[in-house]
Amino acid sequence: MGELLDLIAHTSTRPRYAFMVLSLIAEIARPDGSAGPMVMHGGRATLLRDWLCDALAPMGARDPKRLMLTEKVRAEVMISGKAPEEPQAVEEAIAAEVHERIRKSGKTNLSRAVSELVQAGLIRRHYQGFRVDHHNRGAGRHVVYALVGRARCLMGRSSPSPLPPVIDRRQGELRLN
Repeated sequence: MGELLDLIAHTSTRPRYAFMVLSLIAEIARPDGSAGPMVMHGGRATLLRDWLCDALAPMGARDPKRLMLTEKVRAEVMISGKAPEEPQAVEEAIAAEVHERIRKSGKTNLSRAVSELVQAGLIRRHYQGFRVDHHNRGAGRHVVYALVGRARCLMGRSSPSPLPPVIDRRQGELRLN
């Protein structure tokens, strides 16, 4: 693990972020080390990049830029005249727009971090999907990341073996260790 952290620290411009990305990929990787193009989340299939962006989004919740984005979207919704009548619907529309903008910028940050991890020899990236040989790289193809080299040491670290439930006879309730 120490060698992995050292390698990331020397090859990435944002080593903490790159390590978080690498850890999330390891968390959902199959036994062969690959993850994607789809991830099961909440009973639904989600694209890998969308899942990664959503998983990383809370890290910037207190960032002043994020708070300003929410206020900017609020102003745009109110000025556009397309705001719903109910206040709760307005807040939901604002939250949905902020989420989409965060996901869009998150994909840029994610791409940069993954490119650095590819250059460091920790991830292999390829695409699966419709029209693989099309000149437009985004033509229905979705990314698959595979852990290689030292990064494979992260596999299996995120899911510790579950402990059996223990019944506390004094309280009569089920508690988990």
